[in-house]
Amino acid sequence: MKLVWSPETASKAYLDTVKSCELHHESGVAELVSAMAAGWNARFIVETWSQGGATATSVGLAVASSHTNGRHVCMVPDERSRLAYVEALEEAGVSRPEVIVGESEEVVDRLNGIDFMVADSRRKDFSRVLRVAKLSNRGAVLVCKNANTKAASSFKWRSVIVDGSRRLVRSVFLPVGNGLDIAHVATGGGNSGSGKSQRRWIKHVDRQSGEEFVIRK
Repeated sequence: MKLVWSPETASKAYLDTVKSCELHHESGVAELVSAMAAGWNARFIVETWSQGGATATSVGLAVASSHTNGRHVCMVPDERSRLAYVEALEEAGVSRPEVIVGESEEVVDRLNGIDFMVADSRRKDFSRVLRVAKLSNRGAVLVCKNANTKAASSFKWRSVIVDGSRRLVRSVFLPVGNGLDIAHVATGGGNSGSGKSQRRWIKHVDRQSGEEFVIRK
């Protein structure tokens, strides 16, 4: 199986996120991530968050999951972070995801079939979380936000492809927000590797903000 792109769903999620994120006075990351998750029809979305982090991305993922009828889980390190996160999402007026408290690496090991994941590169464990995540048999889109940080400077997607059960299809770095490092990872076998020459990345420019973003078709 493979991911199939739906531009119509992506557009709807993008526009709904623009409206929702007006409260945050932010633009770019949340809208892009929302469009990608919705466009790939992500049925199981997972993210990491800790107190002090921005919640606009979470708003975008919540919007995306509402369009795909998917499951949205946020992993937080402690109860204090959980309370802050829940309060922020309620203020934004979007559907609150499942919030699981615990060490990210231990929590993600209990989650199966992830097909869209956002990890915060400012967290020391972000690369390990991506490596142990149990991905969907149709593959997954993995996103590292705040990828301009020093901790993320040495990160390579090859470190996530460690046991031969995954294959890096394509990766791209986008100078949106504090940097987005995005990869499409195929899992299992079958014909997921066929037609490689037909895959392409398409650049889009938001007319209002001038932000450029890329989607894979």
